[in-house]
Amino acid sequence: MTGRDRVARWVQRRLGRGDDGRAIIEFVFLGVVMLVPLCYLVMTLAVLQAAAYSATTAAREAGRAFTTAPVEGQGMPRALAAAQVAFEDFGFLPEETSVALSCDGSPCLRPDARVSVTTTIRVRLPYLPTFLGDAIPTVIPVSATHVATVDRFGGS
Repeated sequence: MTGRDRVARWVQRRLGRGDDGRAIIEFVFLGVVMLVPLCYLVMTLAVLQAAAYSATTAAREAGRAFTTAPVEGQGMPRALAAAQVAFEDFGFLPEETSVALSCDGSPCLRPDARVSVTTTIRVRLPYLPTFLGDAIPTVIPVSATHVATVDRFGGS
């Protein structure tokens, strides 16, 4: 046996086999690197989907509450209250939401009148600090529009 063979055997014994115990480390590292962004993506999509459902429900209920009001003066408070219930059902605060209402003519509650309600929710992305707002968008607006029709034989 030559000196070179002895040195090679000594190095091989000293270093051990090439794959001893490294697979578990690679699995854990890659699992964390891939799982954390995937979990954040799922959380973000869940919040955006909740906002979409909330905005749609709030617009529909606000339109319905407005068009069924007995007099026009009661329509807007009823619409805002109905929309706020829908927003709160999904956990959105009043300062994150807005409701806009428009009529196709005057008065709004005449028979067959169309009332358009647009609701908007400003969704904050989860776990992002506010100081990042200058570099990346941390708020995503989600809105929905619903057109409600006043009953032909109702209204004032």
